[in-house]
Amino acid sequence: MKGASKIVLITTGQPASNPRLVKEADSLAGYGYEVTVLYAYWANWAAKADKVLLKSKKWQGICIGGDPFHQPTRYTLSRMFHKLVLLVFKFTQMLFMTGWAISRSSLWLTIEAKRHKADLYIAHNPGALPAAVKAAKVNNALCGFDAEDFHLGETNAAIDSLEFRLKKAVETTYFPELDYFTTSSPDIGEAYRKIYPFLAPIVLLNVFPEVDVVKNSRVVNQTTHLIWFSQTIGTNRGLEDIILALHLINDKQIKLHLLGNITASAKPILDLIREKNITAELHDPLPPDEIAAFCAGFDIGLALEPGFCENNKMALSNKLFTYMQAGLMTIASDTPAQKKFFEANPRAGRTYPIGDHSALAGIIAFYHNNKSELTSANQDALQLFRTKYNWERESTKFLSLVQETLASRPK
Repeated sequence: MKGASKIVLITTGQPASNPRLVKEADSLAGYGYEVTVLYAYWANWAAKADKVLLKSKKWQGICIGGDPFHQPTRYTLSRMFHKLVLLVFKFTQMLFMTGWAISRSSLWLTIEAKRHKADLYIAHNPGALPAAVKAAKVNNALCGFDAEDFHLGETNAAIDSLEFRLKKAVETTYFPELDYFTTSSPDIGEAYRKIYPFLAPIVLLNVFPEVDVVKNSRVVNQTTHLIWFSQTIGTNRGLEDIILALHLINDKQIKLHLLGNITASAKPILDLIREKNITAELHDPLPPDEIAAFCAGFDIGLALEPGFCENNKMALSNKLFTYMQAGLMTIASDTPAQKKFFEANPRAGRTYPIGDHSALAGIIAFYHNNKSELTSANQDALQLFRTKYNWERESTKFLSLVQETLASRPK
């Protein structure tokens, strides 16, 4: 059965940097909706990945607001306009400006979204929220918001900071206009509900589709390969824990692999790797749908969230579910959200106290020296993915939500 003729998803980032958006767009297009994704330039590596990713999709992707390479004038003007609006908002706090000030691309996304007449608009971050709500009003349509993160708690910014005031103003202005609200973890959903009691958050976990990425016969040898990935390699990601733990073990047969974009923020981590003489290898970023296949070639996945802000404490990240998809057990820090998850799903892997390098080293050493236990743990993680934590199961919840929302539209 086919539903509404058109759905527009909106993000201030890029498809390659937002696998959650890509999964939603794929599911909607596969169900029979006409899907358009409006997005904005964010990073060069993602722009390169987008070229590959978009070729295989049944939905259309449109980049808005220019970029440094193909539309540099528009990109520069959008940045200048954003800085000016931010400055004005900082001193006036005029609420009508929040839809322009929240992101460089927000105004341009709003203009473009209004042009695309649709039945439903779905925003995927705060900067896209004004565009979805305003386009829905203009086109007599519905709108939803996906809070992958607890955006008010993404940093430790004070409540009187410009960042916090702007996000709070956007949420207060546009949340009451939403027809549905989804989030990525139970803790994040509860945090939003406490602040905005009128919301009814629906949890859609960051799980992934079932694909044949796991090697049929994993080669077990003396070396144990640890994998960690993110969009960017840097501090505030828990990497200090693993480097110091490997320094305690002091075994060159344990190798650390880091997948991510290397910027100036990576220097302290790379310096620490050299200082502690850790066996490590760096890998360039990959499109979201290639990461699981890449991870399948390793032995243990690392989810080292340091709990540096409220959002980081509440999140269940892509890493955790990607490792399960790839057939890897996970060693995870015991942030509140991850601790709850592993207590409910002990077959997914092990947790260690944040900052406890000795405890982390002990877990790694155990599996390094007991390969049969490692093989069994990886098989358990894969089975858990296949039976419970996959997008095939979670997408039915998402598609049902979309259908129910569209059915609520007055005839």
